[in-house]
Amino acid sequence: MASMDTDELPVVLPSTTTSGLSIALHPLPILNISEHLTRLRLQTRTRVPFVIGALLGTQNGRDVEIVNTFELAMEDDGVTVDQGFLLTRKEQYKQVFPSLEFIGWYTVAERPTARHIALNEQFTPYSSTPLLLILQPSTVFAASADASGQSLPLKAYEPTLEIRDRKSRSVFVEAPFSVETGEAERIAVDWTAKGGSGGTSLESHLQTQRAAVKMLHDRILLLVKYVSDVIAGSAKKDHATLRALSALIASLPASESKEFREEFDTEYEDVQLTAYLATLTKSANLLNDLVDKHVVLTSSREDRGGMGMRRRGMMGRPTDFDRFH
Repeated sequence: MASMDTDELPVVLPSTTTSGLSIALHPLPILNISEHLTRLRLQTRTRVPFVIGALLGTQNGRDVEIVNTFELAMEDDGVTVDQGFLLTRKEQYKQVFPSLEFIGWYTVAERPTARHIALNEQFTPYSSTPLLLILQPSTVFAASADASGQSLPLKAYEPTLEIRDRKSRSVFVEAPFSVETGEAERIAVDWTAKGGSGGTSLESHLQTQRAAVKMLHDRILLLVKYVSDVIAGSAKKDHATLRALSALIASLPASESKEFREEFDTEYEDVQLTAYLATLTKSANLLNDLVDKHVVLTSSREDRGGMGMRRRGMMGRPTDFDRFH
Protein backbone atom coordinates (compact mmCIF):
# COMPACT_ATOMS: atom_id res chain seq x y z
CA MET A 1 0.00 0.00 0.00
CA ALA A 2 1.19 3.49 -0.75
CA SER A 3 2.58 5.60 2.03
CA MET A 4 -0.11 8.19 1.45
CA ASP A 5 -2.82 5.65 2.20
CA THR A 6 -0.99 4.55 5.32
CA ASP A 7 -0.74 8.14 6.55
CA GLU A 8 -4.46 8.77 6.02
CA LEU A 9 -5.59 5.70 7.96
CA PRO A 10 -5.03 5.32 11.71
CA VAL A 11 -2.27 2.89 12.60
CA VAL A 12 -3.86 1.82 15.91
CA LEU A 13 -6.90 -0.42 15.92
CA PRO A 14 -9.90 0.76 17.98
CA SER A 15 -10.19 -0.10 21.65
CA THR A 16 -12.73 -2.83 20.86
CA THR A 17 -9.84 -4.89 19.49
CA THR A 18 -7.83 -6.29 22.38
CA SER A 19 -4.46 -7.97 22.57
CA GLY A 20 -4.00 -11.34 24.19
CA LEU A 21 -0.57 -10.48 25.56
CA SER A 22 0.13 -10.36 29.29
CA ILE A 23 2.94 -7.83 29.75
CA ALA A 24 4.83 -7.35 33.02
CA LEU A 25 6.91 -4.17 33.12
CA HIS A 26 9.73 -3.80 35.64
CA PRO A 27 10.79 -0.43 37.16
CA LEU A 28 14.26 -0.42 35.55
CA PRO A 29 12.98 0.12 31.96
CA ILE A 30 10.76 2.97 33.20
CA LEU A 31 13.71 4.67 34.89
CA ASN A 32 15.96 4.14 31.85
CA ILE A 33 13.42 5.63 29.42
CA SER A 34 12.76 8.63 31.67
CA GLU A 35 16.49 9.26 32.10
CA HIS A 36 17.04 8.92 28.33
CA LEU A 37 14.33 11.51 27.61
CA THR A 38 15.56 13.94 30.27
CA ARG A 39 19.16 13.73 29.08
CA LEU A 40 18.24 14.33 25.42
CA ARG A 41 16.05 17.27 26.42
CA LEU A 42 19.02 18.92 28.10
CA GLN A 43 21.42 18.07 25.28
CA THR A 44 19.20 19.11 22.36
CA ARG A 45 17.28 21.85 24.22
CA THR A 46 14.02 20.60 22.71
CA ARG A 47 10.90 19.60 24.61
CA VAL A 48 10.19 16.37 22.74
CA PRO A 49 13.42 15.00 21.21
CA PHE A 50 13.48 11.79 19.19
CA VAL A 51 14.10 8.93 21.62
CA ILE A 52 14.57 5.31 20.59
CA GLY A 53 15.86 2.24 22.38
CA ALA A 54 15.55 -1.54 22.63
CA LEU A 55 13.55 -3.59 25.11
CA LEU A 56 15.06 -6.71 26.68
CA GLY A 57 13.14 -9.39 28.50
CA THR A 58 11.66 -12.84 28.31
CA GLN A 59 8.61 -14.27 26.54
CA ASN A 60 6.85 -17.51 27.33
CA GLY A 61 3.91 -17.95 24.99
CA ARG A 62 1.70 -14.88 25.46
CA ASP A 63 3.39 -13.87 28.71
CA VAL A 64 5.99 -11.12 28.20
CA GLU A 65 8.30 -9.67 30.84
CA ILE A 66 10.22 -6.43 30.11
CA VAL A 67 13.30 -6.35 32.33
CA ASN A 68 15.90 -4.00 30.83
CA THR A 69 16.59 -1.55 27.99
CA PHE A 70 19.45 0.00 26.06
CA GLU A 71 19.64 3.01 23.77
CA LEU A 72 19.79 2.79 19.98
CA ALA A 73 21.47 4.94 17.34
CA MET A 74 20.11 6.16 14.02
CA GLU A 75 21.82 6.54 10.66
CA ASP A 76 22.54 9.97 9.21
CA ASP A 77 19.23 9.97 7.33
CA GLY A 78 17.33 9.88 10.65
CA VAL A 79 15.02 7.14 9.36
CA THR A 80 17.10 3.95 9.45
CA VAL A 81 18.20 2.27 12.67
CA ASP A 82 21.95 1.64 12.96
CA GLN A 83 21.87 -2.14 12.65
CA GLY A 84 25.57 -2.57 13.43
CA PHE A 85 25.23 -0.70 16.73
CA LEU A 86 22.10 -2.70 17.55
CA LEU A 87 23.82 -6.05 16.95
CA THR A 88 26.88 -5.04 18.98
CA ARG A 89 24.87 -3.89 21.99
CA LYS A 90 22.59 -6.92 21.75
CA GLU A 91 25.53 -9.32 21.86
CA GLN A 92 27.12 -7.43 24.75
CA TYR A 93 23.95 -7.70 26.82
CA LYS A 94 23.60 -11.35 25.80
CA GLN A 95 26.98 -12.12 27.34
CA VAL A 96 26.02 -10.51 30.67
CA PHE A 97 22.33 -11.53 30.72
CA PRO A 98 22.01 -14.79 28.74
CA SER A 99 18.31 -15.22 29.54
CA LEU A 100 17.23 -11.84 28.13
CA GLU A 101 16.12 -11.56 24.51
CA PHE A 102 15.28 -8.64 22.23
CA ILE A 103 11.47 -8.32 22.46
CA GLY A 104 10.77 -4.82 21.16
CA TRP A 105 11.66 -1.13 21.26
CA TYR A 106 10.59 2.10 22.92
CA THR A 107 10.16 5.73 21.91
CA VAL A 108 8.52 8.97 23.06
CA ALA A 109 5.42 10.22 21.23
CA GLU A 110 1.78 11.09 21.75
CA ARG A 111 0.52 8.18 19.64
CA PRO A 112 1.86 5.69 17.06
CA THR A 113 2.16 7.00 13.51
CA ALA A 114 3.20 5.69 10.11
CA ARG A 115 6.80 6.48 11.04
CA HIS A 116 6.58 4.00 13.90
CA ILE A 117 5.20 1.37 11.54
CA ALA A 118 8.26 1.80 9.29
CA LEU A 119 10.61 1.66 12.26
CA ASN A 120 8.88 -1.41 13.66
CA GLU A 121 9.50 -3.33 10.43
CA GLN A 122 13.25 -2.78 10.86
CA PHE A 123 13.19 -4.85 14.07
CA THR A 124 11.46 -7.91 12.60
CA PRO A 125 14.80 -9.73 11.93
CA TYR A 126 15.34 -9.87 15.71
CA SER A 127 11.76 -10.58 16.78
CA SER A 128 8.77 -11.76 14.76
CA THR A 129 6.42 -9.41 16.62
CA PRO A 130 8.49 -6.64 18.23
CA LEU A 131 6.57 -4.77 20.92
CA LEU A 132 6.37 -0.99 21.01
CA LEU A 133 6.45 0.86 24.34
CA ILE A 134 5.60 4.57 24.07
CA LEU A 135 6.19 7.17 26.78
CA GLN A 136 3.58 9.93 26.60
CA PRO A 137 4.77 12.73 28.91
CA SER A 138 2.31 15.31 27.54
CA THR A 139 -0.85 13.22 28.06
CA VAL A 140 -0.66 12.43 31.76
CA PHE A 141 -3.97 14.14 32.54
CA ALA A 142 -5.85 11.94 30.05
CA ALA A 143 -5.62 8.96 32.39
CA SER A 144 -7.88 10.70 34.94
CA ALA A 145 -10.77 10.67 32.47
CA ASP A 146 -10.51 6.93 31.93
CA ALA A 147 -11.13 4.79 34.96
CA SER A 148 -9.38 1.82 33.37
CA GLY A 149 -6.35 3.79 32.17
CA GLN A 150 -2.84 3.18 33.34
CA SER A 151 -1.51 5.42 36.10
CA LEU A 152 1.78 5.77 34.22
CA PRO A 153 2.13 7.78 30.96
CA LEU A 154 3.13 4.61 29.13
CA LYS A 155 1.34 2.50 26.54
CA ALA A 156 2.34 -0.83 25.03
CA TYR A 157 1.41 -1.90 21.51
CA GLU A 158 1.55 -5.23 19.72
CA PRO A 159 2.01 -5.26 15.91
CA THR A 160 -0.56 -7.08 13.83
CA LEU A 161 -2.07 -7.14 10.33
CA GLU A 162 -5.34 -5.60 9.23
CA ILE A 163 -7.23 -6.66 6.10
CA ARG A 164 -8.88 -3.66 4.46
CA ASP A 165 -10.23 -3.60 0.92
CA ARG A 166 -8.59 -6.99 0.27
CA LYS A 167 -5.23 -5.55 1.18
CA SER A 168 -3.17 -6.14 4.29
CA ARG A 169 -1.34 -3.46 6.20
CA SER A 170 0.67 -3.35 9.42
CA VAL A 171 -1.07 -1.77 12.42
CA PHE A 172 -0.78 -1.72 16.20
CA VAL A 173 -3.17 -2.95 18.85
CA GLU A 174 -2.90 -1.66 22.40
CA ALA A 175 -1.82 -4.25 24.96
CA PRO A 176 -2.45 -3.92 28.71
CA PHE A 177 0.51 -4.12 31.07
CA SER A 178 1.18 -4.26 34.79
CA VAL A 179 4.18 -3.09 36.80
CA GLU A 180 5.96 -5.94 38.53
CA THR A 181 8.68 -5.39 41.13
CA GLY A 182 10.90 -7.61 43.21
CA GLU A 183 12.34 -6.95 46.64
CA ALA A 184 15.72 -5.84 45.26
CA GLU A 185 14.03 -3.54 42.75
CA ARG A 186 11.90 -1.92 45.45
CA ILE A 187 15.02 -1.19 47.50
CA ALA A 188 16.80 0.27 44.44
CA VAL A 189 13.81 2.42 43.47
CA ASP A 190 13.47 3.70 47.04
CA TRP A 191 17.19 4.54 47.12
CA THR A 192 16.89 6.35 43.77
CA ALA A 193 13.84 8.29 44.95
CA LYS A 194 15.84 9.51 47.94
CA GLY A 195 18.48 11.00 45.65
CA GLY A 196 20.96 8.14 45.91
CA SER A 197 22.44 9.38 49.16
CA GLY A 198 22.25 8.31 52.76
CA GLY A 199 20.70 11.52 54.09
CA THR A 200 18.61 11.88 57.21
CA SER A 201 14.97 10.88 57.39
CA LEU A 202 13.98 14.56 57.52
CA GLU A 203 15.83 15.29 54.27
CA SER A 204 14.21 12.30 52.56
CA HIS A 205 10.78 13.40 53.80
CA LEU A 206 11.29 16.96 52.59
CA GLN A 207 12.56 15.78 49.19
CA THR A 208 9.51 13.55 48.82
CA GLN A 209 7.19 16.42 49.74
CA ARG A 210 8.95 18.75 47.31
CA ALA A 211 8.65 16.23 44.48
CA ALA A 212 4.94 15.73 45.23
CA VAL A 213 4.25 19.48 45.29
CA LYS A 214 6.17 19.98 42.05
CA MET A 215 4.22 17.20 40.33
CA LEU A 216 0.94 18.69 41.58
CA HIS A 217 2.00 22.13 40.31
CA ASP A 218 2.92 20.75 36.88
CA ARG A 219 -0.41 18.95 36.54
CA ILE A 220 -2.35 22.04 37.60
CA LEU A 221 -0.53 24.07 34.95
CA LEU A 222 -1.36 21.36 32.40
CA LEU A 223 -5.05 21.47 33.32
CA VAL A 224 -5.11 25.27 33.22
CA LYS A 225 -3.53 25.25 29.76
CA TYR A 226 -6.05 22.67 28.55
CA VAL A 227 -9.02 24.71 29.81
CA SER A 228 -7.56 27.88 28.27
CA ASP A 229 -7.11 26.12 24.93
CA VAL A 230 -10.70 24.82 25.07
CA ILE A 231 -12.02 28.32 25.76
CA ALA A 232 -9.90 29.73 22.94
CA GLY A 233 -11.12 26.98 20.61
CA SER A 234 -7.66 25.59 19.85
CA ALA A 235 -8.26 22.29 21.70
CA LYS A 236 -10.98 19.70 21.32
CA LYS A 237 -13.59 19.78 24.08
CA ASP A 238 -13.60 16.56 26.10
CA HIS A 239 -16.75 16.54 28.23
CA ALA A 240 -15.58 13.67 30.43
CA THR A 241 -12.38 15.53 31.34
CA LEU A 242 -14.27 18.78 31.93
CA ARG A 243 -16.80 17.04 34.17
CA ALA A 244 -14.02 15.40 36.17
CA LEU A 245 -12.27 18.77 36.52
CA SER A 246 -15.52 20.46 37.60
CA ALA A 247 -16.15 17.77 40.22
CA LEU A 248 -12.59 18.17 41.51
CA ILE A 249 -12.99 21.94 41.88
CA ALA A 250 -16.38 21.54 43.59
CA SER A 251 -14.86 19.14 46.13
CA LEU A 252 -12.26 21.69 47.24
CA PRO A 253 -13.12 23.49 50.51
CA ALA A 254 -13.85 27.21 50.47
CA SER A 255 -10.63 28.96 51.44
CA GLU A 256 -11.75 32.58 51.54
CA SER A 257 -13.75 32.53 54.75
CA LYS A 258 -12.58 34.29 57.91
CA GLU A 259 -12.81 31.10 60.00
CA PHE A 260 -10.59 29.20 57.57
CA ARG A 261 -7.98 31.95 57.57
CA GLU A 262 -7.89 32.09 61.38
CA GLU A 263 -7.58 28.31 61.65
CA PHE A 264 -4.90 28.26 58.95
CA ASP A 265 -2.90 30.97 60.74
CA THR A 266 -3.17 29.09 64.02
CA GLU A 267 -1.96 25.86 62.45
CA TYR A 268 0.87 27.69 60.69
CA GLU A 269 2.01 29.36 63.94
CA ASP A 270 1.88 26.02 65.77
CA VAL A 271 4.05 24.39 63.12
CA GLN A 272 6.52 27.26 63.19
CA LEU A 273 6.67 27.15 67.01
CA THR A 274 7.25 23.39 66.96
CA ALA A 275 10.07 23.79 64.45
CA TYR A 276 11.57 26.62 66.55
CA LEU A 277 11.45 24.52 69.74
CA ALA A 278 13.04 21.60 67.92
CA THR A 279 15.84 23.87 66.74
CA LEU A 280 16.37 25.22 70.27
CA THR A 281 16.48 21.68 71.68
CA LYS A 282 19.02 20.62 69.09
CA SER A 283 21.15 23.72 69.76
CA ALA A 284 20.98 23.11 73.53
CA ASN A 285 22.13 19.52 73.03
CA LEU A 286 25.05 20.66 70.88
CA LEU A 287 26.00 23.29 73.47
CA ASN A 288 25.78 20.72 76.25
CA ASP A 289 28.10 18.37 74.33
CA LEU A 290 30.55 21.21 73.78
CA VAL A 291 30.55 22.11 77.49
CA ASP A 292 31.11 18.47 78.45
CA LYS A 293 34.05 18.21 76.07
CA HIS A 294 35.50 21.47 77.41
CA VAL A 295 35.22 20.25 81.02
CA VAL A 296 36.88 16.96 80.16
CA LEU A 297 39.71 18.72 78.31
CA THR A 298 40.44 21.31 81.02
CA SER A 299 40.25 18.78 83.86
CA SER A 300 42.70 16.47 82.11
CA ARG A 301 45.10 19.38 81.61
CA GLU A 302 44.92 20.34 85.29
CA ASP A 303 45.54 16.75 86.32
CA ARG A 304 48.57 16.53 84.05
CA GLY A 305 49.88 19.87 85.36
CA GLY A 306 49.56 18.82 89.05
CA MET A 307 51.29 15.53 88.44
CA GLY A 308 54.16 17.31 86.67
CA MET A 309 54.71 19.72 89.55
CA ARG A 310 54.76 16.90 92.07
CA ARG A 311 57.18 15.00 89.87
CA ARG A 312 59.53 18.01 89.64
CA GLY A 313 59.34 18.45 93.42
CA MET A 314 60.40 14.90 93.92
CA MET A 315 63.13 14.69 91.29
CA GLY A 316 64.28 18.22 90.36
CA ARG A 317 64.49 19.94 93.78
CA PRO A 318 66.37 18.88 96.92
CA THR A 319 64.04 17.34 99.46
CA ASP A 320 64.02 18.05 103.21
CA PHE A 321 66.05 14.91 103.80
CA ASP A 322 68.79 16.24 101.48
CA ARG A 323 68.91 19.60 103.22
CA PHE A 324 69.42 18.26 106.72
CA HIS A 325 71.67 15.35 105.88
